[in-house]
Amino acid sequence: MSLDVHAIREQFPILQQTAHGKPLVYLDNAATTQKPVAVIDAVDNYYRTQNSNVHRGAHYLGDLATAALEDARLSVARFLNAEREEVIWTKGTTESLNLVAHSFGGSQLKAGDEVLVSTLEHHANIVPWQQVCERTGATLKVIPLAADGSLNLSDIDNLLTGNTKILSIAHASNALGTLNPVAELITKARKVGAYVVLDGAQAVSHFSVDVKALDCDFYAFSGHKIFGPTGIGVLYGKKDLLNAMPPYQTGGEMIETVSFEKSTWNRLPYKFEAGTPHIAGAVGLGAALEWLMAQDREAIWEHEKALLAYATEKAKAFPGLRIIGDAEHKVGVLSFLIDNTHPSDVGTLLDQQGVAVRTGHHCTMPLMAALQIPGTVRASFAPYNTHADVDALFAGLEKIIKFL
Repeated sequence: MSLDVHAIREQFPILQQTAHGKPLVYLDNAATTQKPVAVIDAVDNYYRTQNSNVHRGAHYLGDLATAALEDARLSVARFLNAEREEVIWTKGTTESLNLVAHSFGGSQLKAGDEVLVSTLEHHANIVPWQQVCERTGATLKVIPLAADGSLNLSDIDNLLTGNTKILSIAHASNALGTLNPVAELITKARKVGAYVVLDGAQAVSHFSVDVKALDCDFYAFSGHKIFGPTGIGVLYGKKDLLNAMPPYQTGGEMIETVSFEKSTWNRLPYKFEAGTPHIAGAVGLGAALEWLMAQDREAIWEHEKALLAYATEKAKAFPGLRIIGDAEHKVGVLSFLIDNTHPSDVGTLLDQQGVAVRTGHHCTMPLMAALQIPGTVRASFAPYNTHADVDALFAGLEKIIKFL
């Protein structure tokens, strides 16, 4: 079944406008996705008719807000095939990974233990582990890169050993689009007794994710990369692990009792939700997931793969263009450089033609160092993108080459 892209696009008001007098072509979806009317209306309705603090308000609006927040949590649980108590609200993937690193990692790691990440990781899945390793005496190890931008797993059995306590890896690369073989890596991690953390920020919008089928221990993603609001994210964790972990932040809803002698913590999921949550953000994220689950996910995945294949074909035929990261399995990301141009110049000149892309190191400086490049131009696709958007990108690049 093919995707009705026109019907999808009509649900995203922002795509109907112009940029610098040109029709807006939005190809920066790996940075943030646009929002459908269903999400905009859900957030608007929350503030118009439900706004209150949650859980302890003994009044009508408090009950409405609490129900809206917890209904959104149930939407996340259905989306991931998780249990309600395993869904923790955070500010986004970055906070989710910090929570796991500092709470779980900080309580589990000791000198001699190892944490394994990959060269493809976003800074948010490197720096927290560096900090925890420095504090505990554990060692951070890295899976190297293959020439095509996939992971070089030829030495994985020597990297993933009995000393490996935690494997923390991106489900998909934000910079190159590489789709990592996480099922294979989880199987290998289980054999050596390692726990598995997955950064799902670049995966969940593209295809269905079942955390029980994957058997990962933790899974993190951000609302704004899956058609929801900014400032809201999710950490999934297995219930027994979450119960055993110490709090990450303290105060507010995560409290059960407080005295000057001792404090005790609330039950899951509230144990990790200190302070007033981003209620409107959670409501918007719940609406985004309900919207997405109502779509044909397989059709979306096939549409985005077709867009990437079309863009890749045009890129390979474009004089002086070098694709950065041409792995066999990718999500909808085309990262590239053009001879004798700087990525930021290309991005600025594309913007003048109404085409929005991302340029720079994409918060993956170790990856760029491994590739020996300063950064890339990155075009990234969503269900509302079309072949005409790809054509506009390459028409813009042709004008830039002539101009420069």
